[in-house]
This record gives sequence, structure tokens and C-alpha cells, in this order.
Amino acid sequence: MLLFQRLIFVFTLLIVSVTASHASIFGGADDEPLDVDQAFKFSALQQSDSQVLLNWDIAERYYLYQNRIEITLPEGLELISRSDSNTDTKDDPVFGKVEVFHNVARVELQLARRDAQIPADATVNLSYQGCWEGGICYPPVSAQFSLTDLAVKSALVAKQTVQSTPVAASEQDLYFATFANSSLAALLGIFFLAGLALSLTPCVFPMIPILSGIIAGQGHRANTRHGFTLSVIYVLAMALTYTIAGVIAGLFGANLQAALQAPAVIVIFSLIFVALSFSMFGYYELQMPSSVQTWLTRNSDKQQGGTYAGVAIMGFLSALIVGPCMAAPLAGALIYIGQTGDPVLGGAALFVMSLGMGVPLILIGTSAAKLMPRAGGWMETVKAGFGVMLLLMAVWMLDRIVPVQVTMGLVALVLIVTAVFMGVLEFHAPEVHSMRKVGKGVGIIFLIYGASLAVGVFAGSSSLLYPLKGGIGGAAVAEDKLQFNTVTTVAGLDSQLAEAKAQQRAVMLDFYADWCVSCKELDYVTFADQEVRDRLGQMRLIKVDVTANDEESAKLNKRFEVLGPPTLIFYDGQGIYHKELTLVGVPQPEQLLTMLNRL
Repeated sequence: MLLFQRLIFVFTLLIVSVTASHASIFGGADDEPLDVDQAFKFSALQQSDSQVLLNWDIAERYYLYQNRIEITLPEGLELISRSDSNTDTKDDPVFGKVEVFHNVARVELQLARRDAQIPADATVNLSYQGCWEGGICYPPVSAQFSLTDLAVKSALVAKQTVQSTPVAASEQDLYFATFANSSLAALLGIFFLAGLALSLTPCVFPMIPILSGIIAGQGHRANTRHGFTLSVIYVLAMALTYTIAGVIAGLFGANLQAALQAPAVIVIFSLIFVALSFSMFGYYELQMPSSVQTWLTRNSDKQQGGTYAGVAIMGFLSALIVGPCMAAPLAGALIYIGQTGDPVLGGAALFVMSLGMGVPLILIGTSAAKLMPRAGGWMETVKAGFGVMLLLMAVWMLDRIVPVQVTMGLVALVLIVTAVFMGVLEFHAPEVHSMRKVGKGVGIIFLIYGASLAVGVFAGSSSLLYPLKGGIGGAAVAEDKLQFNTVTTVAGLDSQLAEAKAQQRAVMLDFYADWCVSCKELDYVTFADQEVRDRLGQMRLIKVDVTANDEESAKLNKRFEVLGPPTLIFYDGQGIYHKELTLVGVPQPEQLLTMLNRL
């Protein structure tokens, strides 16, 4: 229980630190951030028939990003030149070295007209974004003002009234805004609910057989209390790991999950699963060395201290290696950490979100221990079942680094051998217990599916779901796949975007990595929808492969502020990037269609 108590202590210390550092939320500090319109007072002034001056009076301890000032002119007007006032260089944790304005920002626009029919009240739209050095970055803000007809030679025009409204924001930007505008209690509650939603994604599913297998391995010692304790330790270790990895990623841009997807790491972890599965089959017992056991016995009343440490280690490894996943709440938290440099608040949100992800694991782990049969033949059968699940987990891990045909062959081998051990090929007398017959029926299903996979491998199939599709009898059936152009460099991406703009075709960028499990779910869930396929078939589809996690991958990620795959990014037919349509994670077909309609 010592390790468990220490984990609880660390969690309590983290929350206390957050509360102390954000006492202003509860009325204990006077240093509050200003409203965005007070921090950045904007005005527009037309200096002549072709010159417009944009001016921001910036409050002390605030700054405005130069590259976030974007101007959209009405149709018929053309920007000839833009001249900005002096800027300061800032080493931003997310964007690197950027130019920012302090105290005042002036942008002079030289315009020309291409259309004689421009109305006198033509509207210019712009957006800008800035931050408070006290730890808050505001979401993008838009402003608009009217121009007099440029054909009229007039004196200086009075300042126009500016109406500021938030621009359409992407999902992760909305979570970012939640950080900036919510109290601590509301913030943690929102991210706990977000974690519950993420628990229904592939981020968590692979952890279920791992935790269940750990509990099943306890044998007769498994009970409700023990299962609950093991589950809580596993989830706390997982949550702490996500928090630490997330804070490091936010502050330094290092993706620990990507680094741990190297083939050698994958193979080692797969072998660990194989070793665990064989212990479930009763070939041996995994236990700590006798010297360690003696030390634990001498320093603890219970031998289970070693078990708890092992569960914590499995939770740590599972979070980094088994479930590398990116979703909008996580991206929003990392953007906040990176832009504000506030790892305490951002880390607390990540920790609470991970706890939300772990709630189903705790429920499943506790109930698994309660339902675990007592000593006897049933227990061995259940343990063997979890052993098969762990073997399949090992194959699932290898799928990231081996061809799909190898995965199909290994799954076929596991299922066919399992079916044989379940007595599929044996004859049973009529008086055999009904549960034995049910088991044999399940074994027959395993045998049929395993045999289908084996045949599919030799027939040239490359689908675990449809192993017999194509190749049978020499009649190959062409799969209706979406055609993606793959790029791995910034130059390659720019070339593809230029071609699409010349053809006036909308573009979807799919940030992908071989080690990204959710990226594969995109193919099986979202891109498999026929209506989605019909719509995407009209666009240029570009797969941005960041598997290598090298310098080029970093440049591609930085360009679009992508924190991890899968991320979908959209350009319209005019070559304009629509950040507000960005989708992080695996959207449902309906959500993707909604974004395409907005595009």
C-alpha cells in the first residue's frame, strides 16, 4: 500500500499547487487579466484614397503576434503593400522565435481597386491574437470596419467604429479558450467530462485486457477490494504518465509517445505481452526475484507491495506505448501549456482528464475481480482466456511495424491453436455439460475466422475485416480506396497545395503516422462511409506522414500547430487555409460531413 499512498500524496500535492498558484480564481489576488478589447484597443484610420492605417494600443505586460494579424479585403480591392511598425523577437514555446508588438502596433496598408463598382461602405475584415505575460493567451479576435469609396479624394476620415467578435474557432481552440476564461473548478470539471468521452475511443480500449489480465493473474486472491485497488493504481499511474508527457510536449515540443513507437520498443513490449500470456496458461509464474521478495517482506506487512509496483509500471507503459492518442481536449490543453508556459494548471487539467478516461477501467477492474471464479477449473479457463487476449494484444502492437499480411497470419495462428485447445476437433458425448458445448461453439467461430485469415493471406488479401475479399479463384476485386498523395516534407506539401490551387480543388490534409492507432480507425470508421467517400472524392487528399518524427515532421507539425496525429486540415478551392475547420482525433462521418459543408 506504500506506493498507492505515495501516488495519492502526489495527486494531492498537484491539486494544492494549482489552487495556490491560482488563488485569484477564488478572490485572493488583484492581478487579473484585462478584457481582450481593453488589452488591445483597436482603431482604423483611412489616411488617403489608397492608404489605411490600423492601430492597436497595447496595455502594459501584453503583446500582439505580428503573424496573427490577418487582413481580408472585400472583392475588388487588392493589397499592394503592407508596412508594420517595429516589433520585438520573442522565443515562444510553441511557435519558436516570433515577432510581437509591445505597447503599440501600427500596420499601414497600401490598397488598389480592381473593380469600379466597389460600394462606398465596403467592409474590410481582419483577425488578430495576443497574450498576457501573466499566463493567458486570448483566442483569435476579429474586427471589421468600412471604407469610403476609394475614387473619392477626401481628407482624413474619422475613426470607424470597431465591433470585435470571436472568429470561428476549431475544437482545440475552443478548449484553449476554456482555459483562459473558466474558473479552476469549472475547468477541471470540463476536462473530467472530456476524459469520460475519450474513454469510448481506441485510446482506452487496449488497456482493458491488460488490466483484466493483471487481475485474473491474481487467481484466488482477486476480490472486489483488491481489484479496485489494482485498478486505481493502474489508472493513477496512467494519469500521471499522460500528465508528465503532456506537460513536456507542451513546454518543449517533445512527443514522448512518438519517440516510444520505435520498432525495438514495440517488439520488446509485444514480448512482454507474450510472457504475460504464457504465465496465464500456467507454463510458469512471473514473480519478483527472491532477494526482492525478502526485502519487501521485511519492509512491509504484505507481499502485495511488489504487485502494486508492477501494476503501476504497467499503467505507465500502457499510457505511453499502448494508447498513443490525440484528441481535441488534449490538443487544447497542450496549446495552452505551450503558449502560456503554465504547466501547473495545464498539467492539472491533463491529470483530471486522464482520471476521466480511467473511470471505465476502474469499474471494469473492480467488477472483473468480483466476478472472478474461485479456485478450480473455471479459474484456469478464465486465465487462459485472458492469456489469448494478451497474445492478440501482442499481435496488435506488432501491426504498427509489420505488413498487414503478417498480422493476419499471426492472428490466424492464435485463433486456430486456441480453437484446437477448446476441443473443436474432439467428439463430445451428448451428456457433456452445456457450457462445454457453448465453448466449443465459440471455438468453431475462432476456427472459421482464423482459417479465413489464413486463406486470405495466401489469396493476396490485406484486410483483417474482409480476409476473403478479392483474390479467390483468380478474380481479384479492386478495393474502392480513397486516393491519397503522401508527403513527408514541407516542399512536397507546398507542391501539392500549389497544384490543387491551380486546379481550384479543395484540399484535405490527413496528418498520419504508422504508430498512430487512431489513424487506422479513420480508414475503418470515418473514411468507410459512402457519403464521406463521395465528398472526399471531389477533393485533393494529401496524407502528411509524420511517422519518422524527424526535423521535417517537426516543421510540418509546427506549420499547422499540429500536436499529434490524427489531425485533419482543410483548404478551399482558392487555396485558403481554414483553421476553424481543423479536426483532431477520429470524427464521426456526420461531423466530417458538417465540416465539408462549411468548406
